[in-house]
Amino acid sequence: MDILLVTLNAKYIHASFGLRYLLANLGELRGRAGLMEFDIHQRPLDIVEAILAREPRIVGLGVYIWNTTETAEVAAALRRLRPELVIVMGGPEVSYETDEQAIVQWADYVITGEADLAFADLCRRLLAGEKPVERTLAAPLPDFSQLELPYDLYTDDDVAHRVIYVEASRGCPFSCEFCLSSLDIPVRQVALPRLLEALQRLLDRGVKQFKFVDRTFNLNLQTSRALLQFFLERHRPGLFFHFEMIPDRLPEALREIIARFPPGALQFEVGVQSLDDEVCARISRRQDVARLEQNFRFLREQTGVHVHADLIAGLPGESLTGFARGFDGLIRLRPQEIQVGILKRLRGTPIKRHDQEWGMRYHPHPPYEVLETRLIDFASMQRLRRLARYWDLFGNSGNFVESAPLLWARQESPFAAFSAFCDWLYDRLRRTDSIPLVHLAELLLTYLHTVVGLDAHAVAEVLWKDYQRGNRGRCPEFLRQYLPEADVKAGAMRTRTVAAPKRQARHLRG
Repeated sequence: MDILLVTLNAKYIHASFGLRYLLANLGELRGRAGLMEFDIHQRPLDIVEAILAREPRIVGLGVYIWNTTETAEVAAALRRLRPELVIVMGGPEVSYETDEQAIVQWADYVITGEADLAFADLCRRLLAGEKPVERTLAAPLPDFSQLELPYDLYTDDDVAHRVIYVEASRGCPFSCEFCLSSLDIPVRQVALPRLLEALQRLLDRGVKQFKFVDRTFNLNLQTSRALLQFFLERHRPGLFFHFEMIPDRLPEALREIIARFPPGALQFEVGVQSLDDEVCARISRRQDVARLEQNFRFLREQTGVHVHADLIAGLPGESLTGFARGFDGLIRLRPQEIQVGILKRLRGTPIKRHDQEWGMRYHPHPPYEVLETRLIDFASMQRLRRLARYWDLFGNSGNFVESAPLLWARQESPFAAFSAFCDWLYDRLRRTDSIPLVHLAELLLTYLHTVVGLDAHAVAEVLWKDYQRGNRGRCPEFLRQYLPEADVKAGAMRTRTVAAPKRQARHLRG
């Protein structure tokens, strides 16, 4: 095999969308190329062994923020074992500030930007015996009319076991300084007939979950409405569609069709990031908060959409108090999930212009999270990190839909209440992961009873109801002492099937 495309995914279930685009656009070289996917939990030397067993002449490595360290180990070993092997790197992580990165020392060539066509051109030159003088090659921005779509390269195994990524557009018209998409201008659209044909083939092959990677799916009303109508007309139980949405843009033409989807079929990832107008202006983020709030109320009150909202901690000039206000405001809007993220200083983004004024100090290694700012010291940022992890367990998982809100039912600020719970948890556990669900539930009962002062029997009833959301029949022993035996037996017999992924389904079950 002359050309081997390789990447390390964060998890097995993630299929590399970028590598499939590269393979699809190799033209006449496609028959001389292959694709190998690994994940970051595999041993680097085992990955190297598998790569070398294919005896490639050229290896293309996809480098991302989540796999940089592991990919560097693989590349270093390949270079030592096979000096004649041509190593080509590409991907978002090496597309900016390229020369400053240690990983590129192991590469013969680095392609920056969208390499869909540039990688094929480089391979043609290399296989013809030509060696470009320039080591770093900037890829011209391709238009979709130039590209072969990669969807037929998803294998039957991918369809059965992996997330299927699709896109209707690339780029973003906004200039949020923390985001790489703000550098990807202009927005380019896939020709709708081509895309719909590809989507139909995926449906015919049995794909049930589609994840659109467009940063601004609802930017182009005509395209977004056409796609939603396409899926609605073909909807059957078990189909699930994920879209990233602009939070303040939801016109009536979209509302009407969104409301017609059954509960659990749609998930909108809504990038709120901050509800503070001053902070948003500082990072060049345009957002109409009043309209955002109206759209949230519509989605939660009049549709069955699963709303996943993103909120960023550590933005320049935002204090802990300011972040708490945003968190509390988002809680009142009732998205099913709030993804609390810590600000990352992604390579190439202009967020670094605030470093001196706001005392922004970032970790030097991936994922480059902010360590402290002038307004949030390191100790407070660590508490926010723990809050983010605990919130994912209690607020987002769907395991504590009714019981977690009991934490702040008697308090004005959900953030303050949950922060106190997080401190209490960490004092006892000294960790934020690998905690069994039963233990989490027992800790929540203990806290609500002994610290908040709620009646243990009343809390146990709510926890038992939540526990059954995962179709779990056996009542945990710690709950039995607080529940009537009849309720325990009735709950053990009660099951309900919801046509949505497990995590989203738990939010739907009553």
